[in-house]
Amino acid sequence: MRCLLINPFYPLSENPSPPLGLAYLAAALEKAGIEVEILDFVVFPYIKADFRSKLEQFNPDIVAATAVTMTFDRAIRIIQEARRWSPGCLTVMGGPHLTFCAEESLKAYPELDLVVLGEGEETIAEIAAEAGKGRSWRHIPGLVFRQGESIVSTGKRPHPIDVNTLAAPARHLLALGRYRALGMPISMTTSRGCPYACIFCVGRKMVGAKVRYRDPVKVVDEMETLVGYGFCQINVADDLFTANARHCLAVCDEILKRNLKVKWTSFARVDTVSLKILQRMKDAGCQAVSFGMESGNAEILKTIRKGITLSQVIEAVTLCNQVGLLPHGSFILGLPGETPETLKETLAFGEKLKKLGVSYGFHLLAPFPGTRVRQDSAELGITILSNDWSDYHANRAIVETPTVTRRMLDDIVIRWEDDFNRYLGLVAERMAAGEASEAEAWPLVNLERTVAIYDLMMENALEKLGDWTIRSQADGPADLLNDLADHLASSGGADREKRVSVLSHALENGFLKYAVTAGSIQWKWVDRITGRIEAGS
Repeated sequence: MRCLLINPFYPLSENPSPPLGLAYLAAALEKAGIEVEILDFVVFPYIKADFRSKLEQFNPDIVAATAVTMTFDRAIRIIQEARRWSPGCLTVMGGPHLTFCAEESLKAYPELDLVVLGEGEETIAEIAAEAGKGRSWRHIPGLVFRQGESIVSTGKRPHPIDVNTLAAPARHLLALGRYRALGMPISMTTSRGCPYACIFCVGRKMVGAKVRYRDPVKVVDEMETLVGYGFCQINVADDLFTANARHCLAVCDEILKRNLKVKWTSFARVDTVSLKILQRMKDAGCQAVSFGMESGNAEILKTIRKGITLSQVIEAVTLCNQVGLLPHGSFILGLPGETPETLKETLAFGEKLKKLGVSYGFHLLAPFPGTRVRQDSAELGITILSNDWSDYHANRAIVETPTVTRRMLDDIVIRWEDDFNRYLGLVAERMAAGEASEAEAWPLVNLERTVAIYDLMMENALEKLGDWTIRSQADGPADLLNDLADHLASSGGADREKRVSVLSHALENGFLKYAVTAGSIQWKWVDRITGRIEAGS
């Protein structure tokens, strides 16, 4: 039995990290004796001919894709291609979008066989076991499927997964090296579940209201392994790392007990942090804490059931500053009750926080399937302008309120983006004049390097080059890099000096490698990581 798992494309601007959810699914399948491969179209280009070749070569019994709302269209197209080229395979989809759009998706896309609801590790393993038998799905909870002309749901699984029984994520199947080369963090979780009921979020419905905590020793065992992979930082991707003070402190204490040197970040609520918790997090290597602040208007915070106050926001930020943690804030514009006046309040509150050292950004409300803000949009005074799922990236407006138009919301975000781009332009000018400090220049240098590497990856630039004969067996890495830059010149893009700099950085840090055989050289990105990768060939 073989299963091919798919991570559909989403853009670099979304700050991707290795797909943790798929790694957990792959681990569950491997534990059940299933052969698994993962195709990650976030860091590999989707090329139809290559995908068809993979299907022919691997011959999967199951092709399964995950999807959030904005990636659904791409994911379902891949499922359709899989059915066309591998007609006997079982096609499966899961994730937050499909969990709340199962019936309509099955009706609209006959190529899709099964939808997995909620957490998928147990369900996917049971699907794989049944796929080799009679393909009778009614006895497997957590499924929606087509039976004749009817759509059948077996309902949610009766019990949430015990997170301490899950197999370790199968990261050996992920292209970790590509994410590391792009300077992206790697993610992990210490718990599942969210006890809060914000009306714009599906987290609680997806993984449950009761938070389930992993053993802190196992958490830090995993963290210790990830440190060896050489990523810039680890993102603790729990819905709410600080939901339980005892658990949070236990994880931090285990890190400190081992004297583990690790840089990490986490999500928190402003009403769940204290000086003690933040100080312990800082001592244990936490660099930044992200808070969902949502709005600068108290009434909107009540309407969306956020359950926090503006004074609690100020208090949490002040505590972060006291211990030396970077506070990051996220605001959502276009929420129920939004008016031109409340927008001004949020912008003013953001500027106040900026003076307190807060890094913050804006998203625009995306009424995702499964959220109350979508289900009760009329009652809440929200007009939904698009049901094109590819628009649900939260960077451009797809809702309006009675007094706030799409244009008004877009203008705020575009102005914020323009201000940031102007700032980068000024840094570039200072760099050209030799006036920028290393610290000032680093964000721009890192961004340009990331974009250049990403472009080479997604253009398949190294793969298209193939092998070529080296000029001399005595050539060192610098000569070989210059030769590579010359071969890449035909693809355009960055000027040669910048390209050599990017390639040199990639080679020195073990992101790029080469092999010389009988006078012929071949360059490759380092995809797989099982430990710390050394630089060079």
